[in-house]
Amino acid sequence: MNDRLTPRPTLPAGGPRPSVIQLVFREKGALYAAYMPLLTDGGLFVPTTRDYKLGDDIYLLLSLPDDPQRYPVAGKVAWITPVNASGGRTQGVGVRFPSDDKTRQLKIKIEELLGTSISSSKPTQTI
Repeated sequence: MNDRLTPRPTLPAGGPRPSVIQLVFREKGALYAAYMPLLTDGGLFVPTTRDYKLGDDIYLLLSLPDDPQRYPVAGKVAWITPVNASGGRTQGVGVRFPSDDKTRQLKIKIEELLGTSISSSKPTQTI
């Protein structure tokens, strides 16, 4: 038997690395329910049971309906839906998109995909 300990990876000097979450939307209805047009640069609701704080970094690998491309998004937690939230809302976090050209193009793409449903009064998982 080997008595040596396995070394633990060290964290970068800036603190813990952001979470990486794959977020796959197969249907426009699911994208509509998660999209947050009220945030200036856009954002998405991410269902998760992991604990986050406002401002935490989250790295999303986003897949949109009928689009084979995956879009990387380096976002930040903008709000938190806790476990047992009122109205039976799903536990998770709202991730605010960064203010950069690539993500602005992604926001436009999402809004084009959703079309007029963006202004629908159907309930969503967001604020």
